[in-house]
Amino acid sequence: MGTLTAVTAGEAGVKLISGLTSKEAEGVTLVEPAESGWLVVVEVVEDRRIPSSGDILALYEADLDKEGNLLSYRRKARYRRGTGG
Repeated sequence: MGTLTAVTAGEAGVKLISGLTSKEAEGVTLVEPAESGWLVVVEVVEDRRIPSSGDILALYEADLDKEGNLLSYRRKARYRRGTGG
């Protein structure tokens, strides 16, 4: 994959988290350099509700190495849309 930029690290984080959780990603909320590579936080929809203001969202944190390989991931927060994570 080669050395990542912030943009490609964010894209890799979305793909990896979506694949691991089988959930739809809303977007990237954080990308920052880390000692081992990149830290990426992705917001996902864990449970769709009607109306969408009742959706349950979660923030997942992924640690990627400099080539984009996943080192670890974890769910950091779970919350209802509009209440923030």
